[in-house]
Amino acid sequence: MDTAAIRLVRLTEANVHHARSIDREDIPEEWVDTADTIIDLNQYGLEHRLLGHTFLAYLGETCIGLILIGEAIPWETDPAEMQGVPFYRVMGFVVDRAYRSRGYGSVILEQAVEMVYKDFGKRPLALGVHRENVHAGRFYERHGFRRTGVYEGMDEYYLRME
Repeated sequence: MDTAAIRLVRLTEANVHHARSIDREDIPEEWVDTADTIIDLNQYGLEHRLLGHTFLAYLGETCIGLILIGEAIPWETDPAEMQGVPFYRVMGFVVDRAYRSRGYGSVILEQAVEMVYKDFGKRPLALGVHRENVHAGRFYERHGFRRTGVYEGMDEYYLRME
């Protein structure tokens, strides 16, 4: 495994078909949005001039992941400590099933966060993890996120304060 070979490329009309080629059939849509939903969220962010990026992750010429980190629009269900605080929301993150549990997800997440920080400045990060997706919860905890005990439907908020 050569995690240094991961490169992130911004999602565009020219490469959007790569996002749809990511094999995530084993992940329920309730746990992680589909590529099409993430693509739609990316378009919404662009149209409304929200800060953030959506990246495709490549290993060589193979697209192995998709991640969206963008400026958070406040929701009523946001944890109290996020009320009135500008923060980013990880709206979608998926790694092709052939490349999971090999360290690629860690590299993708941290590179994407660093690129968003570089382009737009540091802010806290928030995301939701489906209560049944314990593997994802542990992954995010290893990356500095903490569980909040606050839920939006079946998703628990995780926060990473910078």
